[in-house]
Amino acid sequence: MSRLLRLESEETQALDAARSRLRIIGMALAVGFSILGVKAVTMATGGAVERAPRMVADAEPATRGDIFDRTGQVLATTLETHSLYADATDVWDPVETAQALRTVLPHLDEGRLIRDLSSRRPFVWIQRNLTPRQRQAVFSLGLPGIGFRTEPRRVYPRGRLASHIVGYTDRDLNGLAGSERAFNSALSAGDGRPVALSIDMGVQFHLDEVLRLAMAEFEAMAAIGVVMNVRSGEIVGMVSLPDFDPNRPMDAANGERLNRAAQSVYEMGSTFKAFTVALALETGTATLESGYDASNPLQLGGHTISDFHAEERWLTLSEIFTHSSNIGSSLMALEAGGEAQRGFLGDLRLLERAPIELAESADPILPRQWYETETATISYGHGIAVSPIATIAAFAAIANDGVYVPPTLLPVAANETVLSERVMSSETAQDVLSLMRENVANGTGGRAEAPGYLVAGKTGTAEKPSRGGYDSDRLISSFSAVFPYDDPQYAVLVMLDEPQGNESTYGYATGGWTAAPATGEIISRIAPILGVERRDADPDSRAQMVRAALMPEMIP
Repeated sequence: MSRLLRLESEETQALDAARSRLRIIGMALAVGFSILGVKAVTMATGGAVERAPRMVADAEPATRGDIFDRTGQVLATTLETHSLYADATDVWDPVETAQALRTVLPHLDEGRLIRDLSSRRPFVWIQRNLTPRQRQAVFSLGLPGIGFRTEPRRVYPRGRLASHIVGYTDRDLNGLAGSERAFNSALSAGDGRPVALSIDMGVQFHLDEVLRLAMAEFEAMAAIGVVMNVRSGEIVGMVSLPDFDPNRPMDAANGERLNRAAQSVYEMGSTFKAFTVALALETGTATLESGYDASNPLQLGGHTISDFHAEERWLTLSEIFTHSSNIGSSLMALEAGGEAQRGFLGDLRLLERAPIELAESADPILPRQWYETETATISYGHGIAVSPIATIAAFAAIANDGVYVPPTLLPVAANETVLSERVMSSETAQDVLSLMRENVANGTGGRAEAPGYLVAGKTGTAEKPSRGGYDSDRLISSFSAVFPYDDPQYAVLVMLDEPQGNESTYGYATGGWTAAPATGEIISRIAPILGVERRDADPDSRAQMVRAALMPEMIP
């Protein structure tokens, strides 16, 4: 009996142990299936789970500094956006997932998307920088294996306005163009410190609007405008048309992203006559009363140099400038000599890229040899191609009493010392400036006059080079101006690429008919913004007009 009882006790213990093991296994299986069930439900109903991708570093990106204009307006800033990625190992059906995503993001390449989702890679980008609406639509699809990552995106609130000045970045916020590239080190230092530019968006707006109107009126293929402070070198406005939206730079054509004010070079035509006159006066080979025989075209090196509106007589230096005589300008330059000409233009920084912060600043195209023919043609702006920025900086030196100040996109404080260099005497600069004023008052630049602001300037019309010579039907028309004449503060350059004459210009497409009126309109608009006081030739007459407007009953 004792043996039987012992056997029954051992059997009972074995059964109890087995039952305990089964209970433990059952509980473990229940917990495991519960976890799997919860995960499956979450994946099916919760959809795109926000988590950091396995292949992307979790480090917080450095903050890129904002860009402001001189008045504090935001030109570029950084916002946090959501980017879409996939963990292909968690995607249940690549084809179905790709088709679902394209209902929200129809521009996605379905074939490529299916390949990426079938790759079994733990991380693949689908689209970066979604809009909030796109993110919510994708999230609502509830697709397994799809996730979001928050990352910065560069945003340009002013859009096309000042697009070439501000520039743009790549997706990783590396500056690629404009100020984004020029000041990339400062902007990406990581401390979020902003960069202020010398641009005034009020000036920029009016410069842009007038140029667009002129470009449309004369059916030009491009238009350029630059406004520069002659004393500090600050660029307060710069426009290149056509332009682009920096928020979507890759949607624009190469020609739209091209900053023609800095990145392109042109034969500037008769604007160079201002430099030729300055050369003759500075070297002492001529005075304002010197005369040159412009009776007949000039034959030189197998080339004929003639005048557009020939006077066919002796012309004084002043008349050569106001009548824009190519013959007289050539004789003047030949008298000074090619070596002196090259040295003088070099002092004006016209034989090198403009010394501005933009990486896009282009090198000039110079003659391979500098003989008499080159000396003559360069005197009136042919045979050498320079950028508009380089040209306006040289004119600013004339306006700044003969002192050259490098152009800059950074604001200059009132008490800040500015790097400068005297390139001509004060007397020479004043004489040339006087001729420029006479050219507006009584010469080819009359349509650039802005009442009350005493504009001084020079027209420029250059034929574009073509195979075998120059094409007289394709012009670069420009006007270089300084205002006010009696207290020079700002220089303005306006250029139209291949403008077409119309009824209002009697068919002419030259600088005096196309670029000059736009320059006058720009100066009239921006002078009050820049704090330039209006000057009236007859203050008593002005006062009488005001009284007539306010108190007409007191005027007899």
